[in-house]
Amino acid sequence: MKEAKGAVLGAITAPRGFKAAAIASGIKPSGLDLALLAADQSAAAAAVFTTNLAPAAPVLVSREHLRSGRARAVVMNAGCANAATGERGLLDARETAAAAASLLGCETSEVVVASTGVIGTPLPVEKLRAGLKILVPALAKERGGDAARAILTTDTHPKEAIVEFTAFGETLKVGAMAKGSGMISPRMATLLAFFTTDAAIEPRLLQACLSEAVDVTLNRITVDGDTSTNDMALALASGAGAPRTIGAEGPEYRAFKAALIEAAKRIALLIVRDGEGASRVAEIRVEGAGGDYIADRVARTVAESPLVKTALHGGDPNWGRILAAVGRAGVHIEADKIDIHLGDVWVCAGGQTREYDEAQAHKAVTQDPVRIRIVLHQGTASGSIWTCDLSRDYVDINAHYRS
Repeated sequence: MKEAKGAVLGAITAPRGFKAAAIASGIKPSGLDLALLAADQSAAAAAVFTTNLAPAAPVLVSREHLRSGRARAVVMNAGCANAATGERGLLDARETAAAAASLLGCETSEVVVASTGVIGTPLPVEKLRAGLKILVPALAKERGGDAARAILTTDTHPKEAIVEFTAFGETLKVGAMAKGSGMISPRMATLLAFFTTDAAIEPRLLQACLSEAVDVTLNRITVDGDTSTNDMALALASGAGAPRTIGAEGPEYRAFKAALIEAAKRIALLIVRDGEGASRVAEIRVEGAGGDYIADRVARTVAESPLVKTALHGGDPNWGRILAAVGRAGVHIEADKIDIHLGDVWVCAGGQTREYDEAQAHKAVTQDPVRIRIVLHQGTASGSIWTCDLSRDYVDINAHYRS
């Protein structure tokens, strides 16, 4: 398994059997905002969706459409989330899928829809219908990079990755693209992530691979503790480059899963690095926990603490904020056993301060990335969460998001 050579731009159409196109349809005031990704033929499909209990219309419709484990295309738009739009939103999402299906010559149920942007605004479906008439004839393998740019909102750049692997003696690829900068604390998926491969794999195995990949990568990041209404991670397998289908767990299955996990890891880290207003990235690692849930809960609580995140922004080795976050994580811990390390600097032993070099501690929280290690001494479980600092720019971006 290796990273493909050359520029990553257009990663989503790097695997054989996929084309894309994007246009500025007028949903956003300027720039690309509508994209279409299409497989040459019906592809195996799998997805994970937000666990937010106020899911957007595209999540509900796409969940229905993917029950068959097959898909042909994805319609993606930025600038309007089509969330909190009631029955009209569902009708608009279904109409978008039907319009794309009619132009592509496939079933409506083979079209997935994904939206990102402002919540509570009706989808301008007439712009999508008009845009699709332009997009379908424009589909090309070379336009994957345009699709990656069309799904951005507050992102400063696209997130793309290509990973190569070998199965049945053939070199195959996994392509990935994502958007995400704010409202990022994934619970099942991240907003929005798409994966393609020219491997052939049965839908149930593709679903298993995607679920595991998301769990160990995209679910391991947080920007601000907010879980979006529109979160979706989708994988499509065209089979265009494969001599045989991966139909059981074995060497080929493991090779594909490793490549998918690697692609998801790369875009996950790109997302957290591009967190709204972020200037610093940190890994919060918990060791010696009494169980996986405890490790995750403690790491996530520290990673999402506004006080910890603002200390990161200021380069302040204020380990007391870390200890306080551990103590309020809502799981059983023994405070007099907790050790905290900032990089290589051991700052807290048994829940109390110890002698350390303040200058070295300050240096540790200005590294790239910052490494915070918390040892609970209560068991053998461990876990990590990647986060970013909280800056004035984050407040400015979100204070005027609709302005």
